[in-house]
Amino acid sequence: MEARSRLLVVLVALCVVSVVAAAAENVTVGQLSSYHGGAVSYNAKSYGAKGDGHTDDTKALMAAWKVACGAAGTVTLTIPPGTYYIGPTQFHGPCKASALTFMLQGTLKAATDLKRFGNDWIEFGWVKGLTVAGQNGIIDGQGSASWPFNKCPIRKDCKVLPTSVLFVNNQNTVVRDITSVNSKFFHFALLTNNNIKMLNLRINAPGTSPNTDGIHIERSTGVVIADTRIGTGDDCISIGQGNDNIDIQRVHCGPGHGMSVGSLGRYVGEGDVTRIHVKDMTFEGTMNGVRIKTWENSPTKSVAAHMVFENMVMKDVQNPIIIDQKYCPYYNCEHKYVSGVTLQDITFRNIKGTASLPVAVMLRCGVPCQGVVLQEIDLKYKGQGGASSKCENAKAKYVGYQYPKPCA
Repeated sequence: MEARSRLLVVLVALCVVSVVAAAAENVTVGQLSSYHGGAVSYNAKSYGAKGDGHTDDTKALMAAWKVACGAAGTVTLTIPPGTYYIGPTQFHGPCKASALTFMLQGTLKAATDLKRFGNDWIEFGWVKGLTVAGQNGIIDGQGSASWPFNKCPIRKDCKVLPTSVLFVNNQNTVVRDITSVNSKFFHFALLTNNNIKMLNLRINAPGTSPNTDGIHIERSTGVVIADTRIGTGDDCISIGQGNDNIDIQRVHCGPGHGMSVGSLGRYVGEGDVTRIHVKDMTFEGTMNGVRIKTWENSPTKSVAAHMVFENMVMKDVQNPIIIDQKYCPYYNCEHKYVSGVTLQDITFRNIKGTASLPVAVMLRCGVPCQGVVLQEIDLKYKGQGGASSKCENAKAKYVGYQYPKPCA
């Protein structure tokens, strides 16, 4: 999805926000849920959160976070069962805790008035050793009220709707056992994080919902996504610019647009994308399987390299394997210049299943792609006739069984 370059603007803007420095010593005994040998637990309802589904709990949750963030040691902030109606909410550090767990047992329900929002709904930022975990925890973006106002699929100068959860500038983070539904825009966005694990997530929005990417990654390193099911109206996972060392495994995708590296090469100053390893994914009824997409006319040169996509199952996928260096989702693209993104060292291995369109393998490079390998490919077309391959400026190496037949 394209509208996410503004994440970099968000980071600059957020950097001027005052960070939390509250002292845990001022907390009363009644506000402490428990204390066990350095492990401290706080309950959001002790700070005024109602969880009744209609009272605005924004300030109460931020007050509870302020105390938990200011406490030393191993700290847990529990959001107990209930429905917490909240507007834009910032859970920012730095924090004193050596390890801080945000335990969601209830439902966070987004306000629907877009005038309340900037770029994001919930932000976790500038925290080391953060765990965001769920025990039947749900994040409900209430996106259906906002989707009609999203013009990004047809306009470059669109107003971007708020992402449900932004993780920005965190280190050593775990996000697990959370369900996200009906985001207004992206469900999760990762920006400038170092070492973050996204485990056992359930991400859902209708296939017709615009730009509801499941997980978008930008300028991060050491990202693991595993054991997750994503069904949305856009990319299940999108890997944007400036990322390194991304590991994705055992993810089910569908409905949606598949898994994308990109789009890349649209803006000035984009970073390289390197060391991407994706394996054991299933795509069901998606627009694409694995897609690498770059814009033409790139203002800055960059590299996307050292990628492996292996052990994929495609079930009625329109475009199971696609490289598109002439990507443009709008109607007035000029196609004057080749992409400034160099693609190299890319392997597609053991990819099997069915395509719902005749062209099962599309390699559309601007300048010749370097080091593209297709190994053990078996993709059948479900319609009349066989599946085919289509290539442009792609110098690919073919290893093992190949169906459809390689490009001539």
